[in-house]
Amino acid sequence: MPQLNENFLKLEKNYLFINIAKKVKAFTEAHPDADIIRMGIGDVTQPIAKCVVEAMKKGADEMGVKETFKGYEDSGTGYDFLKDAISGYYKSFGVEVKADEIRVNDGAKSDCGNIVDIFGDDNVVLITDPAYPVYVDTNRMNGRKVIFADSNEENGFAAMPDENVHADLIYLCSPNNPTGSVYTKDQLKVWIDYAVKNNAIIIYDCAYEAFITEENIPRSIFAVEGARKCAIEMCSLSKTAGFTGMRCGYTVIPEELTVKAFDGTDVSISQLWGRRQGSKFNGVSYPVQCAAAAVFTEEGLKQTKANIAYYQQNAKVMAAALDELGIKYTGGKNSPYIWFKCPNDMGSWEFFDKLLEEANVVGTPGAGFGKNGEGWFRLTAFGDSERTKEAMERFKKMMGK
Repeated sequence: MPQLNENFLKLEKNYLFINIAKKVKAFTEAHPDADIIRMGIGDVTQPIAKCVVEAMKKGADEMGVKETFKGYEDSGTGYDFLKDAISGYYKSFGVEVKADEIRVNDGAKSDCGNIVDIFGDDNVVLITDPAYPVYVDTNRMNGRKVIFADSNEENGFAAMPDENVHADLIYLCSPNNPTGSVYTKDQLKVWIDYAVKNNAIIIYDCAYEAFITEENIPRSIFAVEGARKCAIEMCSLSKTAGFTGMRCGYTVIPEELTVKAFDGTDVSISQLWGRRQGSKFNGVSYPVQCAAAAVFTEEGLKQTKANIAYYQQNAKVMAAALDELGIKYTGGKNSPYIWFKCPNDMGSWEFFDKLLEEANVVGTPGAGFGKNGEGWFRLTAFGDSERTKEAMERFKKMMGK
């Protein structure tokens, strides 16, 4: 009889958003006439830019012609035309990333979880709390020791390293999911210096970089000196360009990034990751890569930025309502998420039930993102504009305004 990986049995029975979906389903069945507004899961609602759709159609048409048909992509890292486009995008905000340092994937979630395949199970993993559950779950699945750096109200939900604590792998996310907080260049430099001192590697999730509006907030960790010695960066088109249903993202691994093997030799992280992907990943489809490349054209950026501006306006509506109510929050400015303190010292799940039952609005309890999320709550700006306005009016009415 095969043995189980018993680490899976130590996880929460269901992924956070599955638990939320079950609660909402039960409420809907009990109240079939309820007009529910969903502001929980970070899924986009605006259609993909027209020029991006046209590029995908053209790519699909090419698959139906013998002369332009594409089978397996030879390198497994993505077509050159897409990697060149991504490299050019980095250059547009002053960061040098070579095309051959870029590996195209089916979204940041996959690589954030799978990158740990190339690291030993004895590594100590440091994650800021609250955190995107994927970071924690995928490491606990392999039995790694996971420790946390506290992000809380006192530090603006932007944890900094403790020099007395050792870590081998470090997960950072800026703009942060779920809290919407961001790291400045100086703060990231502290993390980089800490990683170098500990011979650690930072896994940097910048899936929401396109929402950054302040010039002093880095769009990439590679905008900070020393990052190429210690960081892997992961980004996604899910929120940048509405690809949640299309699936495409990219990971950047600097060519000079290495770790030492037990025999003392330096091993290339890029080479090791390429070996893993060669065995476990067959790449992203050609039509989707054509669509992704169109995102980084002048017209593509113009059209996708219009969608981002739409969501940013939703965030302003949400922030204005919380300001009116005098509720503390982070996010909304450089992020599509608003992270606020539950009123009247309520617990996260307690407030979830209240919001659902009294306002028919769905959000995400902060406790689902870690112990420091208890008593806090996340709303997403990815909804319809009018529905967002309606949700916040209901919120204010529920709170007696």
